[in-house]
Amino acid sequence: MFHTDLTPGRTVVIDGRSCLFFSGFSYLGLHQHPVFKATLIEGINQFGALFPASRVSNIRLSLYEEMEHALASTMDQQAAVLFSSGYLSGQAAIHYAANCGELLYAPGAHPAIWHHVPALPTETRQQWEAQTIEKVNNHPDHSYVIVSDTVNPITGTVFNFDWLRQLSRQVLVILDDSHGFGILGPEGKGSIHTAPGTDNVRYLVTTSLAKAYSTEGGVIAGTAADIAALKRTPYFTASTPMMPATAFAWLQSAPLIKQQLQQLKLNIQTARHLLEGVPYQQHPCLPIFILPQYDDRPSLANYLSERDLIISSFPYPLPHHAPVHRAIISALHLSKDLQILQQFLLEFYQRHS
Repeated sequence: MFHTDLTPGRTVVIDGRSCLFFSGFSYLGLHQHPVFKATLIEGINQFGALFPASRVSNIRLSLYEEMEHALASTMDQQAAVLFSSGYLSGQAAIHYAANCGELLYAPGAHPAIWHHVPALPTETRQQWEAQTIEKVNNHPDHSYVIVSDTVNPITGTVFNFDWLRQLSRQVLVILDDSHGFGILGPEGKGSIHTAPGTDNVRYLVTTSLAKAYSTEGGVIAGTAADIAALKRTPYFTASTPMMPATAFAWLQSAPLIKQQLQQLKLNIQTARHLLEGVPYQQHPCLPIFILPQYDDRPSLANYLSERDLIISSFPYPLPHHAPVHRAIISALHLSKDLQILQQFLLEFYQRHS
């Protein structure tokens, strides 16, 4: 475990030394981009540090509705609702969904979309999909809600939902797209771009705005009826709105977001090319490179940190889970950073093969 007094960007300062930072999220690197930070400061000057009222009070800030319309349009959904964090949006979505039918959780579903502490399936993803299709289709008098992440950032997996086409009855599908929205699909529309549209499926997509956009907030997008109902729940009416300056910064940053997404894609392609001789797993569209750690060999994370390079290595999402080694690319990284990553990874695996 390391401590720092400064927020990391492409580098992080640890014990007085500057290390390359291949961890965390903020995939587009906006949190340390000078243009985005200047826009955020402009937002603070205009809107202050917070909006001191509930979203349902008699004084309302039109900025939030503007951002909700923009997000719904980006995600190709009828409507959207903002929350102060991705976790809160996930909890709002799942507690709403719990009143719509029996929750059918996918294996490994993130705690943000847990209703209390569910017993998650232990089957493989493929087995769970087959069982879910059978259960939904064979119980015509029962209502179901399918609950799943779209991306597993620990394994670097992007899930396919074409199997939903096999459902013959109507279901609500809750998708947590926190690690897909902003980077996957055309213009960062997210995983909903590839989710099948059928008469039997309606979606509620919940996502953090921090992972790609460096914006502390969360959003749920879906049908106008579902979003209107969500705006009547305590998760919306009784919670503090997201910081208005961050909403302002996001709305003003469309050209910068497009630029950073293009840079991220270029960095992913460069990293895939440079790391051809390194044993890793990675989805071609994700900036997450899963690196093996062999029990009988020295720690990869320690080896790299001794060379001023920090990768992601910690138990997640729960403290008892085994650490996973990941090199996470952002739009902030330079070609020389990726070359240094290549050098030390090749050196480690060749030395300890």
